Amino acid sequence: MASKESGQAFAPVLAAVATMQGNVPRSEKTQAHEFLEKFQKSIEAWQTTHALLQSPDVPVEAKLFAATTLKGKIVFDLDQLPPDAVVALRDSVLNLLVAFASGPRPIQTQLCVCLASLAIQMLAWKDVLATVGSALGSTAGDCVLEFLKILPEEVTEGRKINLSEDELIQRTKELLEDNAEQVMQLMIGYAQSSPTAATNPRLLDCITSWLREIPASQVVESPLMDVILKALDNDVSFDAGVECMCTLYRDTRDVNESLPIIQALYPRLMALRPKIAENAEAEDIEAFKGITRMFSEAGEAWAVLIARLPGEFRGLVEAVLECCARDWERDAVSLTFIFWYELKQYITLDRYPEARVSLQDIFSQLVDIMVKHLEFPKPEDDDNDHDLFGGDREQEEKFRQFRHQMGDVLKDCCAVVGVPDCLGKIYQLIQQWVANYASQASDDHVPHWQELEAPLFGLRAMGRMVDPEENTVLGQLVPLIVQIPNQEKIRFQAIMALARYTEWTALHPETLEAQLNYVISGFNHGSQEVIQAAALAFKFLGTDCQKLLGGHINQLHSFFESVLDKLKPTSQEEVTEGVAAVVSVQPREKIYESFKMFCDPIMARIMNLANNAQDEEGQRAVADHLQLITIFVQVVTPIVAPDEENPAVKYCGEILPIMTTIVMNFTSSTPILERVCRCWRYMVISYRTAMTPLLPALAQSISSGFEASREGCFLWATDAVVREFSDGAEFVDQSTSDAVYRFYEQQAIAFLRIMNDLPPENLPDVIEDFFRLSSDAVRYYPKMYIGSSLAVPTFSAALSALTLQQTDPLIATLHYYRDLFGFAFEKPMVSGFTSPEGEPYSTPPEVREAVKNLLLSHGELLSQRVLTGMMFTFPGDCFPDASGIMMTMFQLLPQETGAWLQSTLQMLPAGSMKAGEAERLLKSIADKVQSGETRKIRVLLQDFTNSYRRRNVAPRDGLGRLEATRFRFSG
Repeated sequence: MASKESGQAFAPVLAAVATMQGNVPRSEKTQAHEFLEKFQKSIEAWQTTHALLQSPDVPVEAKLFAATTLKGKIVFDLDQLPPDAVVALRDSVLNLLVAFASGPRPIQTQLCVCLASLAIQMLAWKDVLATVGSALGSTAGDCVLEFLKILPEEVTEGRKINLSEDELIQRTKELLEDNAEQVMQLMIGYAQSSPTAATNPRLLDCITSWLREIPASQVVESPLMDVILKALDNDVSFDAGVECMCTLYRDTRDVNESLPIIQALYPRLMALRPKIAENAEAEDIEAFKGITRMFSEAGEAWAVLIARLPGEFRGLVEAVLECCARDWERDAVSLTFIFWYELKQYITLDRYPEARVSLQDIFSQLVDIMVKHLEFPKPEDDDNDHDLFGGDREQEEKFRQFRHQMGDVLKDCCAVVGVPDCLGKIYQLIQQWVANYASQASDDHVPHWQELEAPLFGLRAMGRMVDPEENTVLGQLVPLIVQIPNQEKIRFQAIMALARYTEWTALHPETLEAQLNYVISGFNHGSQEVIQAAALAFKFLGTDCQKLLGGHINQLHSFFESVLDKLKPTSQEEVTEGVAAVVSVQPREKIYESFKMFCDPIMARIMNLANNAQDEEGQRAVADHLQLITIFVQVVTPIVAPDEENPAVKYCGEILPIMTTIVMNFTSSTPILERVCRCWRYMVISYRTAMTPLLPALAQSISSGFEASREGCFLWATDAVVREFSDGAEFVDQSTSDAVYRFYEQQAIAFLRIMNDLPPENLPDVIEDFFRLSSDAVRYYPKMYIGSSLAVPTFSAALSALTLQQTDPLIATLHYYRDLFGFAFEKPMVSGFTSPEGEPYSTPPEVREAVKNLLLSHGELLSQRVLTGMMFTFPGDCFPDASGIMMTMFQLLPQETGAWLQSTLQMLPAGSMKAGEAERLLKSIADKVQSGETRKIRVLLQDFTNSYRRRNVAPRDGLGRLEATRFRFSG
């Protein structure tokens, strides 16, 4: 029994654990979480965890927390103990494992992980298996198996343990490779001596784990193979047996090397095929999924072998097909999808024509099975078509996602069987429904609609595989589709199917009018889903059949005006894309007139909405309609000679003052401001230098908007101007380019004033947009920017931005530094950079010197911000750029950067680094600098900061499960 003193020592821990599991206020749980997190990293935790595990009065959940904490201590904090205490720790863990040899299993598992982690780090411990076996004895077979299972898993994860690469390689050989034969014999001995071996999932898990080291051939040829197969007859061991079989397949993926073992394994697998029918008839869904997985993953591993020897391995393909056909719950069929894809990839190659011919009939049957699985469930009440899933929305969403995956399988079938045959099956199913039920159908009642909707979905899914010039089946199918009844789900699917074949329609204009009428009539349907489908279909009809519709611009305008106000914003955008595509193919002399005809009414709506936009909803409506103007700007891009007026730009000049007025009236409405800036940005992107006449007014509008609103979207719009009108750009004169740089400087000054007024955490979006803009200013105006008075304050502002913890603004800031430092080299080390003329560019000496001087002046603080960010606050996505900055600093100023790094390490909290860790890092970096391998510094820094973060910053395991629930344990 634990002493009274030890009980008092762990009392606060027990209280915090109880709080985490109790029904208490969130603030108390947060306080308990912080206490336990700090406790897990403390030196006292070594003693306290042992006391908790040894005390008979401690609740089992607290003991699990203690075991998990001990695991973290061994992985991350072993250096807290003197070397001579590590052996005692090992013996103590062994004693604890003996005490928990009969369970509870979660604690036992954590202790096994503790022991495995010690085995990896105790380089002098050579007889690991003998020591563990001797300590646990012959009566703790399950516990020994658990340790043996965990050891390879932990060795594989050895990167998180603080060993050098060479030490880890050597230790992996000693623990795994050198012990593989001994472990194999231990497992065989256990299997032969224990009458329950075949039903013990721990043995099977152990086999699975050691298949990392033991070749599959040895297992298949050993008595263990019989154990694996017998496990499939028992509910307790079934899942572990399936996992073991699938692991064997993965070891035989090199079919050339593994052919003998595959030939030995294949008949034993095929002997299990009757289980498919047995489990289906018993309606044992979990067992059926396991059997399906076994056959499917065998097919995935041996797909190339099936392609080479289709006759010999046809039975495996048929078994997977049977799994698909018998899946009454549609719960297992998804396990086959990868197999069908992999097999299709091989048998459609020119080198395997025999396999394709031989297996076509199976893929043909697969089409029938998949289309049947596509059917919505049939309700018990035929008239209740509105609740097909009994109110289970999660199940409904799962089915919808599942259908799209099945659609991908239908594409695979098209590739093997051929598009005409697959389309022919769809046509026959639709024709069959029409013959059987069309006469009984009305808008109110469509009998067996599921049997019509499913092939329509299949037709839609196959669309990508069908050549627009197909002339066999679609010509018969499309006239059938446009006569389909008005039932919601059928109408939706029919319109979506037509939307998928608009490229085909463009080459078969005789079908366009009937399809267009069918789609347009969908806008009057009572279902929002059907209306949304109609909008999407109209978008594709307009885009792909724009030339066929070009002469109907007036009729399209009438239609557009009649439906626009009835649609949701997304559908408004889609219909707008469709009509804008038709406007874009008008003769150049009619572009302005057509642009104006469609956009003037939209602008009138915008002004009316703006006058009445008193709340967020009203402002959102203004923003949504501004997006429609942007769509016209994106799509209608006439080709005009440089010396001629662009008709689209002429219209942009008319609406620019209105948009500016809207901006100044809604300086606090982010949705409106972002949509206006998006429109201005696309004016520049779409019309490029044709926008030169509007540039002064546009720049003034953007500048005024930024001053008034402090929204980053104006910097985003500025960036488009900087990119398009940069120094040396085609058709841009020097005075315009210089004016654009002055425009950037004006925006930068405004940004720096804002940074003086507000802390960075209040400006994450503005910071992101500014440093993306500044990166482009550096790229396109390197000499002007780096020599300007803005370089130093912008550099300093970026240092403040590095205190943020959001990914996007941090990455933008880090990219700014990397682009800036890139010009410290003769050949700019800037991703994607070319000179404005596209010729080789050499950085002028004065620019290189200016960048180095910036770094000399501010490098110490920059290195502190970057290194501490990597250790404490930066999100993981920032690490590549952060370490890249440090690497560049070492390339430019190796001695100074080394000194800055050393001073930063000296500022870290005492005891947070292992003994000698800082010295080893600095020496390794110095060696890389000396040998000219500065690129390898990135890896050194990432490894060091990752290790530091895991030990000192990242939460340890165990707290989440404490908070989630009270676990139930079994022995």
